[in-house]
Amino acid sequence: MNRMNSADFERMVDEITREVLARSKTATPAQPAPAASRPSASGGCGPDCCECKDGRCVRECSDRVKQVVSNGAGRISAGLGFIPRDLSIARLIDHTLLKPDASAAEIAQLCKEAREYHFASVCVNSAYVPLCADLLKGSDVAVCTVVGFPLGASPAEVKAYEAQLAIQNGASEIDMVLNIGTIKSRDIRGLHHDIGTVVKTCHAHNVICKVILETSKLTDEEKVIACQVAKMAGADFVKTSTGFGGGGATVGDIALMRKVVGPDIGVKASGGVRNYQDAAAMVKAGATRIGASAGVMIVKAERGESVGASGKGY
Repeated sequence: MNRMNSADFERMVDEITREVLARSKTATPAQPAPAASRPSASGGCGPDCCECKDGRCVRECSDRVKQVVSNGAGRISAGLGFIPRDLSIARLIDHTLLKPDASAAEIAQLCKEAREYHFASVCVNSAYVPLCADLLKGSDVAVCTVVGFPLGASPAEVKAYEAQLAIQNGASEIDMVLNIGTIKSRDIRGLHHDIGTVVKTCHAHNVICKVILETSKLTDEEKVIACQVAKMAGADFVKTSTGFGGGGATVGDIALMRKVVGPDIGVKASGGVRNYQDAAAMVKAGATRIGASAGVMIVKAERGESVGASGKGY
């Protein structure tokens, strides 16, 4: 939608909001998957496995990761030092390190692991895109970065420039944080411009654009508006959170987001996915990718490499 009448657009969004919220109140909420019995020590869960602390749950429970994937998850996040036991899972993992004090050495290690085990991508702050692109040259690992991160309060043109620069430097996936203030102000035209400007830049280079809502700061009505405008602006994914905004994904948010955007674009649950039950419930609610705040849904390699520092994901 290139030219919009603001009044008509806002009226349409209001109607969609009322309808979706009404339906969501009567819909049966997605139930968390039942806890699986803990396997024996030979390839099974330890006492703290299901807590997913520091990635321990999936380090020994690759069967659970497979279940999440078979239920429809398209990507799983992993932090620095965490390698999949079952390498068939690797192509679904976004190997992520977004902490502000990440060093070049840690980023290099992240890329080394991604290249060796054929992860789908590494996700890093944009300053490290050139380094990652160089280290991953000739591999099958994509470079993902974030723009407007983590607040989303910079002008759309600044985000688009950051995306453009990142793409020039080798990024093939862009995760943008939308301007939360435009939603709070009910500035629908401004929100569409914010998202659409970055989407246009990404799509001009055949690059995926994901839109981060930061759901913990939005009402249900605002989540509906954000998702609908993101869809209208041509985004490829809507995503719950940055992992740095004080809250993460919930089953209710995922169900609501999926209901708004329909089946045609992706929904990513990110932040607060701390164990298998959480992940399975998110997938059941409509998530097609799973992110995490720290080393989740990944396992240590059967080759016996030691676990390094667990870089925080998102």
